[in-house]
Amino acid sequence: MVISPILSISALPNLPRSLPSLNLLPSHVGPRSRVPRMLPRAFSSQDLMSIQAPVLDLLRASPPTWTSAIASNSLIFLLGSPILVSGLSLPGIGAAFLLGTLTWRAFGPPGFLLVAAYFVIGTAATKVKISQKEAMGVAEKRRGRRGPGSVIGSSAAGCVCALLSMYGVGGVAYAQLWKLGFVASFCTKLSDTVSSEIGKAYGKTTYLVTTFKVVPRGTEGAVSAEGTIAGLLASILLASIGFLMGEVDVPQAAICVLASQIANFGESMIGALLQEKEGFRWLNNDVVNVINISIGSILAVVMQQLILGRWHQ
Repeated sequence: MVISPILSISALPNLPRSLPSLNLLPSHVGPRSRVPRMLPRAFSSQDLMSIQAPVLDLLRASPPTWTSAIASNSLIFLLGSPILVSGLSLPGIGAAFLLGTLTWRAFGPPGFLLVAAYFVIGTAATKVKISQKEAMGVAEKRRGRRGPGSVIGSSAAGCVCALLSMYGVGGVAYAQLWKLGFVASFCTKLSDTVSSEIGKAYGKTTYLVTTFKVVPRGTEGAVSAEGTIAGLLASILLASIGFLMGEVDVPQAAICVLASQIANFGESMIGALLQEKEGFRWLNNDVVNVINISIGSILAVVMQQLILGRWHQ
C-alpha cells in the first residue's frame, strides 16, 4: 500500500478558530514602527566628495610629509601593480616602496616621477629579447624581475642625496646640489642598464674595454657600439625628464649625462679588471652598481662646482 506523503488538512487535530497573536517586537516598538536597517547604505556623491577633498589635500601636501608620501605611494603602487610585478620580485617591490616613499618625502612628485621613468625604461630594456638572452645565459634572473639587492644597489646614492636634502644638510645653498646628485645617480644607472641590455640583445661585436679584444656578449667589462649609443640616449632622455620636472636646469642636465658616461666607463673598467677575479668575489653586480652610481653622483656635484661655479648659490 502506498501512503501519500501529503497529509490531508482534515487529518490535523481541530484547532481553535482564533489564536492569540504573537508580538515579537520589543515593547517600545509600535506595531507600525520599522526595524532599523542594519545593512550599510550606498555612498552618495556628497559622501564621496567629502572623502575626496581631504585625500587630495594629503596627496598634494607641500612640502611633502611622511603621511602624504606613504599614502601617495600606496595609491600609485596599487594602480601600477601589473607593471611592478613584471619588473620586480615581491621583496623587490617592498624595497621599491621604501625607495618611493623616501623619494616622495624628499623631492615630492617630480622626484618620484623621475624614479618611475627610470624603472619603466629600465624594465623595458631588460625585457628586450629576453628569451634570446636566456638562451645565451646572459639574462637577468627571474626573467628580469629584480630583487631587493638590485633595487638597493641601484638607488643607494640617490637615497643618500634624498636624506641629505630632507634633513637640510648644508642649508639652502646645498639643496640644489643634493637634487643634482639624485638625478645624476639615476641617469648613471639607467645608462648602465640600457647599454648592457641592448648590447646583449643587439651588439654585433663586443669588445673588452681594457684591451679591445673581441669577447662574447655579456662578458664583464665588455662594451658594444649599439649598447653604448643606447645608454647615452637613455641618459639624455632621463636628464631631459629631470629638466621637465624642474629638478635640474639645462646645464645641470648636461652635467648629469657627462657624469653618467664617465661613471659607466669606470664601471666597465672595474668589471674587466676586478670583478669575478680571485680575491674580489665579493665584488658582485650589486656592489658594482653602488660604486657606479656613487661615482656618477659625486662627479656631477664636483662638476657643478668646477664648471658652473654654483656651489654657494
